[in-house]
Amino acid sequence: MKTTRKAPLLVGVATALALGLAACTPGGTSASSDQSLGPVSKSVGLGRTTLTVWDQNTDGGIDEAQQQLNAAFEKAHPNITVKRVSRSFADLKTTLKLALSGDNPPDVVQANQGYPDMGAFVKAGLLRPVDDYAKLYGWNDYYPSSLLKLNSFSSNGTTWQGDHLYGVSQTGELVGLYYDKAVLAKAGITNLPTTVSELTDDMAKVKAAGSLPLSYGDVEKSPGIHLYGFVLSALAGHDAVNDLVTSERGSWTGSDEVTAAKTIQGWQEKGYITPGANGVSRDDAVAAFGKGQSAFLVTGTWYEATLEAAAAAKDIGFTALTPKGSDTPVTMGGEGLAWALTSKTKHPDAAAAYVDFITNAKASETLVKTGNLPTVVPSSDTPASGTISGDITSEYKEISQANGITPYLDYATPTFYDTLTAAAQDLVAGKATPQEFTQTLQTDYAAFGKSRG
Repeated sequence: MKTTRKAPLLVGVATALALGLAACTPGGTSASSDQSLGPVSKSVGLGRTTLTVWDQNTDGGIDEAQQQLNAAFEKAHPNITVKRVSRSFADLKTTLKLALSGDNPPDVVQANQGYPDMGAFVKAGLLRPVDDYAKLYGWNDYYPSSLLKLNSFSSNGTTWQGDHLYGVSQTGELVGLYYDKAVLAKAGITNLPTTVSELTDDMAKVKAAGSLPLSYGDVEKSPGIHLYGFVLSALAGHDAVNDLVTSERGSWTGSDEVTAAKTIQGWQEKGYITPGANGVSRDDAVAAFGKGQSAFLVTGTWYEATLEAAAAAKDIGFTALTPKGSDTPVTMGGEGLAWALTSKTKHPDAAAAYVDFITNAKASETLVKTGNLPTVVPSSDTPASGTISGDITSEYKEISQANGITPYLDYATPTFYDTLTAAAQDLVAGKATPQEFTQTLQTDYAAFGKSRG
């Protein structure tokens, strides 16, 4: 899953992602009970060094940014060569653990937060805690503590948002509603939808006007998380979704959870979604929307650069929906995958220097210029209103300041990614009722809760 911008920090970002938990307190060199770490340094040495780096920055804008940052790092450190292995998010999930456990693992990897990936890697001793480097490079001060929490675990990998830091993130993210003004105008729609109900009504108008309401492709499975999380967040609100994902309270068979599933299946049954969506790639769905072939697209801000380069870019905007009882929108998001050091890297100082270089305040300027949303937004970043970039930046600031960002749903349990993505395909294909869909999620969730005692 993915795919915010610093000088003075956006205070609201810290509030937005606090998730009701205390601040992370990285620091010191004794970061883990089962890993003895030596002294750390900003010096990368003078000897020839190759850093093998695995990332999932394959989309247009972030891929361009990564290439520029890698080249700049090599120029700043002529003795270091970055050997980049870039894979799609789906491919990274299926191959990274094998690579980490092999005889020649990468030095730096992007690890998805939550139990399925980062937790499993920490539990297996495959990632190095970076509390010491956080203190050395000032990551504790640069990033809001709430964002550091998302990249933290207990040293045994059993408690997400634990007391040790295992990486820092490069980009901020929102999953929101992209819309095409021209397609909406053709359907006689002059006001943007602000609720799930209004969005459904607008889809009916777009369908009646002869256009496809929602471009959607889920062959990779992860888009199912985004679609369901987007709708659920707009129905249940921040606190309910956050508490459910973090096992504080709630049930996946609750009223809002079932209603969200009914809504999505209803869209499919009424022909509002791309036909045969489970066999359509996410990129193809985005491309169709970018050509003006549909009114709406639900996906993340990591497609900002792609859509800014699309044929229909001048007509595209970005927004989010508002739950009942809320004054501001609520949607799923947070930050991109964590850049983590592997436990077997022979070059930890160089690896940490690389991670700092591609995520720091200067790197954020490169990210902005290539159409990306950095984890910490520079105060100088003021894109023009009425543009895709302007909409995304303003939405991110408003939603984060109002504590309206919910965590990705697949963080919930070690197996929830596989459970949710498969169930979402069954829901859209009509192979499972909304009640069966939510019960599948609850069964996984309950089993995890039982295993934790």
